[in-house]
Amino acid sequence: MIVTVALCVTALAFVFICGANDGGALLELAVRQRGRSAGLVLALLVLAVGLGPDLFGLAVARTFTGHLGQGPPMTAQLVFLAGAGASVLLVLLLSWRGVPTSLTLAVLGCLAGAGLAWGVRPMWGRLAMVLAIGVTAPLVGLAAGWLIGRAVRRMPAVRGMPRLVRGLQLVAFGSQCLAYAANDAQKMFAVVAVAFAGDTLLASPWEAGDVMVALVFALGALVGTRRVARGAARRLLPARPWQVMSAELASSAAVLSTAGLGVPVSMTQSVAGGLVGTGMSEGSRRVRWQFTMPLVTAWLVTLPAGFVAGFLAGLILKGVASW
Repeated sequence: MIVTVALCVTALAFVFICGANDGGALLELAVRQRGRSAGLVLALLVLAVGLGPDLFGLAVARTFTGHLGQGPPMTAQLVFLAGAGASVLLVLLLSWRGVPTSLTLAVLGCLAGAGLAWGVRPMWGRLAMVLAIGVTAPLVGLAAGWLIGRAVRRMPAVRGMPRLVRGLQLVAFGSQCLAYAANDAQKMFAVVAVAFAGDTLLASPWEAGDVMVALVFALGALVGTRRVARGAARRLLPARPWQVMSAELASSAAVLSTAGLGVPVSMTQSVAGGLVGTGMSEGSRRVRWQFTMPLVTAWLVTLPAGFVAGFLAGLILKGVASW
């Protein structure tokens, strides 16, 4: 009973942090450049997250629950309790200390560490492949952003261009919401599946769970919007609306391209890559390169710190369970 309650509380906290970390970043960029109602873009993002399992399946979620390490059902729940809880605390701690972080990297590292503490040997080859593809996603976003930026700049001016641009901006943000729901958001459904349904959510979509995830995510996004307004992605370049639109399309292409492989990648880092590529389409001097270092720091710090934090949390939980 205590384990079940702890799992449920941890899962809800994890979804809330996802909303604050990921949703806040996506909303802030959209509202700042688009000039549209925050309610409209929030509704689009939350709707995409809620419908994600029905539209795209749960291939990425299965990577978290079974493809990075295997063990008995009860052990899997305890590993997720230690890993998800450690990732939440780690992201909060690093954010409070001003250290750049990535929730996707944190949860991957923490789950691997917690599994090892419980004697569940991580599938190192699979984990290495996931991380390798995760590294390439921002680079794909960068290349796509450069190509889209070049194409947009060469578009001839036509009558009604402002209205056309506003429409394209909404389409770009919509595609970004769908890409996030297809890939990065599924880490939430993986944690909720193990906590509330013993992993049966991955076998058949659970509508009540979808609604719960969407609502908690929305609350976190509202809380996180102002906090991420000072993030590094915003300072990468003095972006104009067409550049934000190009970056959104580029990041959507990068993230969607990995969803079918069942590989989780970071949407926020892909967006940053898209912004860099879009800025480079006007010349490398447009990009404030000093603000790309936090992206590198997130990889150098978050992943190893997550592994250590998950391992320690797993050992503590294992000791408590045996006692």
